[in-house]
Amino acid sequence: MNKCFKSTAILTGIAATLLSASVAAKSVTIGYMSVFDPWKQAISEKLIKKDTGYDVKWRRFDSGAKVITAMASGSVDMASLGSSPIAAAVSRGVNMEVVWVLENIADAEALVVRNGTGINSPSDLKGKRIAVPFVSTTHYHTLFALQQFGLTEKDVKLINMQPNNIVAGWIRGDIDGAFIWNPALGKIKADGKVLITSKTLSSWGRATFNGLVVNKEFSKDNADFVTKVVKIASDQTALYHKEKATLTTDSPMIKNIVKVAGGDINTVVDVLALYDFPEIKTQLSCTWLGCGMKSGVAKALKETSKYLKKEKKIHELQPDYSVFVNPQYAIEASKL
Repeated sequence: MNKCFKSTAILTGIAATLLSASVAAKSVTIGYMSVFDPWKQAISEKLIKKDTGYDVKWRRFDSGAKVITAMASGSVDMASLGSSPIAAAVSRGVNMEVVWVLENIADAEALVVRNGTGINSPSDLKGKRIAVPFVSTTHYHTLFALQQFGLTEKDVKLINMQPNNIVAGWIRGDIDGAFIWNPALGKIKADGKVLITSKTLSSWGRATFNGLVVNKEFSKDNADFVTKVVKIASDQTALYHKEKATLTTDSPMIKNIVKVAGGDINTVVDVLALYDFPEIKTQLSCTWLGCGMKSGVAKALKETSKYLKKEKKIHELQPDYSVFVNPQYAIEASKL
């Protein structure tokens, strides 16, 4: 072989190897929950890979507690997560930050009691078997609701169950009630009645939301990527608001949501209407990400953590919860 040709071939091979390694290094693992929201369209349509070039590995989780474990171990870089598990995680020292509020939960989570259990009012919950995924937003709201009802968790039989198990347990008659989200919520509503929703409990001073969180080390090293992801989340929220009045089971967004989250496609439009999906201008206001310690997210994390500590679910409080809220990526995304 000609030496010049041979050297060129070697250099080309080295360049190809380096390029391959560079491309392989641009990878991210993102966790998600089976919640009906516009974010699922970004997953279904592979928008992050298309817009960033990163190799995206998606991991589905049934509860926030499992997401916390994955984030703490470093096996997940970014995830959608409820405000209660976020508060628990950062209070325990997990190095992550909220960069976007996917949805204000509002009426999309509810405490439902099964027909035939004799539960007609909050006082009837005493001694009943109530299922809830522990360290979730619904677990937090269950504890808060019991307090408002003049009960404690010792007055009821709280059972730690994942959404799919809740549905199975409901059908078998193993539980009398459950505080859960969709698609499980829609299934148990068919044979039960809503006792209270998260919207009511939020109005009593205990707001809950689902946020997009990122490992701080990852976001520091991949700032442009995080900005683009927030832009994608913002675009999907804006698209939902634009199409909201005309959405049907034939709409691409609805089909994409079911493709990723599962559940009954005929319920998705109605379920989406139960949430509040804040657009980017509202995200950057004091209502959510803006205003530092006075931001809605920081205050919600602080209040949730105080309550979790009182209930002995966590041991310590952080001095400042605003350090776990970073609006900078949304600010940059608003310029794109």
